[in-house]
Amino acid sequence: MSQEGYDKLVAELHQLETVELPQVREAIAEARDKGDLSENFEYHAAKREQSRLLSRIRFKQRVLANARVFDMSRHSSETVQLLSRVEMTNLTNNNRMTYTIASPHEANIREGKISVKSPIAQALMNKKVGDIVEVSVPAGLMRLRIESVE
Repeated sequence: MSQEGYDKLVAELHQLETVELPQVREAIAEARDKGDLSENFEYHAAKREQSRLLSRIRFKQRVLANARVFDMSRHSSETVQLLSRVEMTNLTNNNRMTYTIASPHEANIREGKISVKSPIAQALMNKKVGDIVEVSVPAGLMRLRIESVE
């Protein structure tokens, strides 16, 4: 993953552990003070939220434990690789699109980042400028010409 994605994940984990988790624990303590736990909706809702939050924390810890930050100095702009910004033309309708190939944890189509595990990214990997790639997507067969790789 990129250094930016790694730093963002570390910050999000810190937020969960230092802000949100203490708030949930406080909500549980307040609900517990209200009496009978068997019929206390606030207590059960707070416990569910704590469980969800702990699950998210464990997931992010596992991602960070297994993460490798991609060294951009070894990045070649000749072929499509992880973290490459690729401009391509859809040969069916002549639409131009630009995507960055990102790790699955950083993928966000609104930001123009597609997962390296997506069919388009898989087809583009290790291709060069000018190559024509055929990709099988849910809408059918897509033909793409690579215009530039950064």
